[in-house]
Amino acid sequence: MASSRFSLEGRRVFVSGHRGMVGSALVRRLQREKCEILTADRSIDLRVQASVEEWFAVNRPEAVFVAAAKVGGIGANQNQPGQFLYDNLAIATNSIEAARKSGVRKLLFLGSSCIYPRDAAQPIVEESLLSGPLEPTNEWYAIAKIAGVKLCQAYRREYGCDFISAMPTNLYGPGDTYDLAQSHVVPALIMKALAAKAQDAERMQVWGSGKALREFLHVDDLADACVFLMNSYSSEEPVNIGSGAEISIAELAALIAEIAGFTGELAFDHAKPDGTPRKLLDCSRLIELGWRPSIALREGLSGTIKDLPDRSRA
Repeated sequence: MASSRFSLEGRRVFVSGHRGMVGSALVRRLQREKCEILTADRSIDLRVQASVEEWFAVNRPEAVFVAAAKVGGIGANQNQPGQFLYDNLAIATNSIEAARKSGVRKLLFLGSSCIYPRDAAQPIVEESLLSGPLEPTNEWYAIAKIAGVKLCQAYRREYGCDFISAMPTNLYGPGDTYDLAQSHVVPALIMKALAAKAQDAERMQVWGSGKALREFLHVDDLADACVFLMNSYSSEEPVNIGSGAEISIAELAALIAEIAGFTGELAFDHAKPDGTPRKLLDCSRLIELGWRPSIALREGLSGTIKDLPDRSRA
């Protein structure tokens, strides 16, 4: 592993997707770095190459976090495969190429743990990439993210760009999407639990069997890890970012129901897909570099649920 000190202090740092969950967490974290934070307004469409290159040429960022992406849960991925593939391919390629052309000193591209094969050995090491078939329920998003990782590697080799990639596990926290048609499992379960409590329902429906195992990381921990990597890591090999702990969907649903105050029973809809049976990242590379998460799952979920009304009014 190659380490390289790169201070963000005094630099112009661009966060793409700053209105999203990950981007907004990065903006919060970067406020401690004494850097100038750059964001692009909605008039800049990251899917349009000319628009992106013009923005980079005018604003001249020195460091870039590529956090923008079209994201969603299993349902959204299944219903919009073309949008998930095209939008995320365009965002990745346009951002990375514009960074190269404008002379960006360092770039961190955020991938996803879904880039790994469905049946990869657990915990999943970074070397598992492209070693087997993807999980069909999110392969369109995964293929676009793999392309971004490979583009960063290719640009390091051909142009000498200091572009790195990080693979976060399943995320939750402030700024998440709570539309049930688009959301991931944590916000979906939170909304279902709160609705069931408000309606004094006898049961709460949960997608799938509940047997699938997942790892979850608070988005503020992710942001801290990304800044850490930007400051200290320089290599073409991607870096996993996770919590190191896994929980079944059934246990997660029960925990969220408890925190939300719902006391009814959980009803599992076996007609809905589980997705990948198990997904736990091996974060040895990141741990060896010197970073560990600090927000426990119960603590993070409690804060997320407590703050939900304020976020909904924002």
